[in-house]
Amino acid sequence: MSASCSKYPAAIPAPRARPVWPRRWLPVAALALALSAQPLGAMDELRFNAAGASPELSRSLQAGSLLMEAEREGLRNPLDTMAAAQAEYARLIGLLYEHGYFAPRISIRLDGREAAQISALAPPRQVRLVEVDVELGPQFSFGRTEVTPLAPGTLLPEGFAPGQVARSTLVRDAARSAVDGWRAQGHALAEPAAQDIVAVHPEQRLDVHLRIAPGPRLRFGALRPSGQVATRPERIIAIAGLDEGEVYDPEAIARAESRLRRTGTFTSVALRDADEPNPDGTLDIEALVEEAPPRRLGFGAELDSQAGLRLTGFWLHRNLLGGAERLRLEAAIDGIAARVGGLGFTLDARYTRPATLNRDTDLELGLRAVRMDERDFSADAVQADARLVRRFNDRLSGHAGLVLRIERARFGVGRSLRADFGTLALPLGLTFDSRDRPLDATRGLFIAGEAMPYYGFRAASSGLRVKLDARAYADMGSEGRFVLAGRAQLGAIFGSALDATPRDYLFYSGGGGTVRGLPFQSLGVVGPGGVASGGQGFAALSGELRARVSENLALAGFVDAGYVSAGAFSGASDWQLGGGVGLRYQTPIGPMRLDLAVPLRRNATAAGASRFQIYLGIGQAF
Repeated sequence: MSASCSKYPAAIPAPRARPVWPRRWLPVAALALALSAQPLGAMDELRFNAAGASPELSRSLQAGSLLMEAEREGLRNPLDTMAAAQAEYARLIGLLYEHGYFAPRISIRLDGREAAQISALAPPRQVRLVEVDVELGPQFSFGRTEVTPLAPGTLLPEGFAPGQVARSTLVRDAARSAVDGWRAQGHALAEPAAQDIVAVHPEQRLDVHLRIAPGPRLRFGALRPSGQVATRPERIIAIAGLDEGEVYDPEAIARAESRLRRTGTFTSVALRDADEPNPDGTLDIEALVEEAPPRRLGFGAELDSQAGLRLTGFWLHRNLLGGAERLRLEAAIDGIAARVGGLGFTLDARYTRPATLNRDTDLELGLRAVRMDERDFSADAVQADARLVRRFNDRLSGHAGLVLRIERARFGVGRSLRADFGTLALPLGLTFDSRDRPLDATRGLFIAGEAMPYYGFRAASSGLRVKLDARAYADMGSEGRFVLAGRAQLGAIFGSALDATPRDYLFYSGGGGTVRGLPFQSLGVVGPGGVASGGQGFAALSGELRARVSENLALAGFVDAGYVSAGAFSGASDWQLGGGVGLRYQTPIGPMRLDLAVPLRRNATAAGASRFQIYLGIGQAF
């Protein structure tokens, strides 16, 4: 640059991810091809040189180069090459601005001819050698950095300060932060009003002054849905939950979008501000939605070498009554080819209505029928439940409801004992979930706790059942390559005798969900009269180290321990320990998991079991 001062735009458009050839070249290219009677010669060699550039800058320039991308994609036709070369100047200048170089010199030669000087009416018939030479020039630093006016509490980018490298991206980020600061104060139509950006070449300095127009402070107006086909507009408004008349808040917009997406009814949701406010100082919001296919089918399988094969399938309707209601019908059969126990099944129907009492509370109604054939009991049960699920924020949710359950069980020696257990329960629970990915977490916490007092009738006594499941994930500073995962489970039943507690309420240890390497539900207790059963106290600990060895393949090593007691952590008790290794293969629906485990400490019940267990399923063990 020969001038001592130059003005630059505040917002340089972000480079496109892929080259787009200017449309003006298409007719010229077509004419040249039509008039050419000789075959066009392809590009043989591309030389890219940026002397003095850091490794980071070199990678950025080559990754953003249109010519480099054309070569990678095999676009070597001379017309393509010339179009890419003539667009390359602006692309490279934009990338250099992002790194603070505001006085570069760029030469792009096609067989020795400067690309900028080649006429579009006389394109080359062949291009053998392409040479790109970049002279960086000095790196500029920020001098004056002013953004006015700023909303109270606005934080500008840390690097946007005198003496720091003058990156154009920081100028864009500063303007964006200033606008966002005013929007957060209710000024929905805030925008950049003017800019004064000067590059002072002798001093290698970039002076920046941005002026913001905050506009009026506005309140939420009407939410106007569009794009829906089967969903009623009033239900979209209720689920979004924007408070008409409240001060405009971008975070409220984001939460409304999240509520609509969470229903599963829509494949895309975008809330957009109206261009102009209403005379009363409100701003209408347009909700652009696109509905997902209403029906969905799914299938699954999980293999345990002791418990056998479990097959599951479901049918889902995402918008049953036009109000984003979900109906899920699910069936499962387990115990196929099991070594212990026999065949069992589960039939489950669940209806969910979002935004029932308020925008953050869902109503769930469920019916379930279950047949269980386990190591020391068999049972048939039916259950009806109604619950409210409240989401307090993105991480914390809670639930409360009523559950009526009738269970007919056979247990004891030779399953000679029979009992009908009836319970009316009030489950109350909280769930905290900060995991980055539920099926394959690399960091975060998951904590779910529930207390369920229940009234017992028929053969059941009244009592209280509590359970806790806590999981933690830590990335060992390796961007997910090495992950340490831990899990702790606790359970207890208070108030009812062991033989007066429904069989499915009792706790067992062993198997894929507790202690891998030990047979499924192999650890229980011996109750009154020498009757084997589950226990009223339970604890389990699991630790797992996961190591990713390629993009799709990972290995795991794990150790699990489990404890069951006759009373709530009192009375006769025992514990187990197992460990092993696993293989994980990434699929579009989650990691495929194969675990091989052996017992490290057995109880007497599992003394004669196989020396190793196999587990196969989708998703991590926890």
